[in-house]
Amino acid sequence: MKSPVIHRVATLDLAVRPIVWPFAEERRAEIAAHFAEKQRERPKIWNGRILLGRDAVFSDGYLRATYFETDFASFLAWRDWAFPDKAVFNGFGMGALRASDGTFIMGEMAPHTANAGRIYFPSGTPDLDDVRDGALDIPGSVVRELGEETGLTAADYRIQPGWHCVVTGPTIAMLQVINLDMPGDAARARIEANLAREIEPELSAIHLVRGTSDLRPSMPRFVTAFVEQQFAAR
Repeated sequence: MKSPVIHRVATLDLAVRPIVWPFAEERRAEIAAHFAEKQRERPKIWNGRILLGRDAVFSDGYLRATYFETDFASFLAWRDWAFPDKAVFNGFGMGALRASDGTFIMGEMAPHTANAGRIYFPSGTPDLDDVRDGALDIPGSVVRELGEETGLTAADYRIQPGWHCVVTGPTIAMLQVINLDMPGDAARARIEANLAREIEPELSAIHLVRGTSDLRPSMPRFVTAFVEQQFAAR
């Protein structure tokens, strides 16, 4: 895989269009069998409708791309089979939680999730709830996922304008810095208290990253590349 490339952009222009995905149509039987096997491993995953992107262009402070609807089973097969359709990318928003003392805060995905054990910022695969007037609302997705995963509300943070778009192969992570009005330890305690109230939380642990020595192999490369850049700039 090529080294990550980070684009700093001010605006996301992401149209949603009705596009037929040949990969999903032509390999439907294989995809169904693959998903059935994954469900046997993790019965809680379900085949909902999600959005994937294509035709990404970075220009003049914009990221422009087109998104289309497909099912989670097709996405999972495409991901697990080493991304056979190179024209498609997985593009999603992430809320890069930064505490008042400069600590970054990440969550570890719970065992019942499709990304069990992976550690990263609050995020989620875009779905139909993120579509507004024919466009993908990544800022809204970031706020929604942040609330669902951590219990934090708008009163707890300030959103830093602009996006850090980290391109790693067929993945574009659109990170927006979320500045918390509390230090790292307090933020972790606050989030852990929220998780303890949930019957089946999406996160199993909260990790504090105070420097590059806190980065782990279970953190995706698009996350570590972003964090490394942030610490290098200090």
